[in-house]
Amino acid sequence: MKFEMFDIGIILGPLVGVAIILVLVQLVSLPFWLLKNSVLGAIMLYLFNFLNVFAIKITFIHCLIVGIFGVPGIIGLVIYLHFLK
Repeated sequence: MKFEMFDIGIILGPLVGVAIILVLVQLVSLPFWLLKNSVLGAIMLYLFNFLNVFAIKITFIHCLIVGIFGVPGIIGLVIYLHFLK
């Protein structure tokens, strides 16, 4: 009776390939996600400034903070810019 050696590369190769593809997809999609959230943050800041409650300058960093954190980001910016700074 002859036993053949099981080659680990048969299973490990495709798994490593899929993992590399998933990492590359995440790296490519990250700038688009940041851009989308920044645009949404700018729109939220514009609408917030339209209400004339507090004036927050629309910069890329402020848009990114609001785009990532949403309403808590606006509240944090108001507290930081108008009360702590």
